[in-house]
Amino acid sequence: MDVKNLDQVPAFTTKDGSEIRELLAHRNSVIRNQSLAEARLAPGASTQEHFHVKTEEIYFITTGQGRMRIEGETRTVGVGDAIAIPPGQKHKIWNIGPETLRFLCGCAPAYEHGDTIITEAVQ
Repeated sequence: MDVKNLDQVPAFTTKDGSEIRELLAHRNSVIRNQSLAEARLAPGASTQEHFHVKTEEIYFITTGQGRMRIEGETRTVGVGDAIAIPPGQKHKIWNIGPETLRFLCGCAPAYEHGDTIITEAVQ
């Protein structure tokens, strides 16, 4: 049985600037075709706008409030919201609340830096 605890997996920074803890993926488990990670954004922080060539993502907000933009459509998101992000869709998320924004990221295929295309400069 392959079980990982969030407090026991190391954090790393993705190409878009978010801090993630990869819970299950080919790098650390028997999983081969997807990944599950928790991302964290400090108050006032955001990811860089980007897209993934192959990967589809699902964000699931667990703590905090954010503003999500996918291909020019923007909306406020919060605890309990699941966001579908198809491959090739430019997207960005901002933390607009007073606490750390935390969300689960499901990726299929698994997240890879090489599949992430940044579409805006660092601000």
